[in-house]
Amino acid sequence: MRLPWVTVALLAVAQGALCAQAQPSPQPIPAGQLFREVVYNELRDHGSHGYWRYWVQRQLQQETRLEDQVETAQGPIARLFLSNGHPLSAESQQQEQARLKRLLNSPGEQAKLRQGYDDDEKQIGWILALLPDAFLFEHDGDENGCNRLRFRPNPDHPGHSSEARILRAMAGTLWIDARMKRLVRLDVHIEDDVTFGYGILGRLNKGGWFQLQRVQVSPTDWKTERIEVHLFGRALCFKTFARETSEVRGGFVPVPAAMNLAQGMALLEQTQAQAQAQTPSAQPGARIPASTALIAPAIFAVHP
Repeated sequence: MRLPWVTVALLAVAQGALCAQAQPSPQPIPAGQLFREVVYNELRDHGSHGYWRYWVQRQLQQETRLEDQVETAQGPIARLFLSNGHPLSAESQQQEQARLKRLLNSPGEQAKLRQGYDDDEKQIGWILALLPDAFLFEHDGDENGCNRLRFRPNPDHPGHSSEARILRAMAGTLWIDARMKRLVRLDVHIEDDVTFGYGILGRLNKGGWFQLQRVQVSPTDWKTERIEVHLFGRALCFKTFARETSEVRGGFVPVPAAMNLAQGMALLEQTQAQAQAQTPSAQPGARIPASTALIAPAIFAVHP
């Protein structure tokens, strides 16, 4: 069962989107109205999308991690498979197994995972519903079957919440699938410093940026395949921070929507056994070439 915020958010953008659809015109759809229709489609999908399994490659400051991840009704569950291109050592495998066992045996850990998942879902819905009014949009040409739009903050939009104030400091470009009216790519940069509590509580520095790329995985579902985040600032007076995230996802395969964490874990374990059977010569510490297929070749393929 999906969360009720979806209905509220859909109502917030539906009227404008449906009015445009009811009045076809030979002229191009105004950029702002086009994006409102995109948000309507995204929210509609977000409230009823399927569940998927895929690999995730995360680039951290000192490590590149390849994980096998499964979406379940209780939130996503993932198992680390490679670290810096190498199979896990026996000790690391035990630690990973212990972490997953703790999750499956701890109602508190499961509640925390579920709460984080629900909070993320609500936040996504709230921000999507806010975007059409928070920015001004203009057409910027077409590219590879996409409508390209530029956007900048709407000076007339109030920015009282922390999220809204951050949005007012952003500008960028987005790409929309011209046929499906779905978001394909988003490039954003931070144009102004954003302070919190008169700068005492923190500040988000000008010059940060992030990118998002998405791919269609079914007739109705789109998934994020690349995320780049590079944000810098200061928190709690003097503590500086740098949010650096580089993440690639692929090998999307649908899974049953009703799976719980235990069933998701069983699927991960089954695939791990298949991978070990298919690569008998792989020893802990031995690097696996980037071209090698991993964890059920139909599901995994490491990016070069």
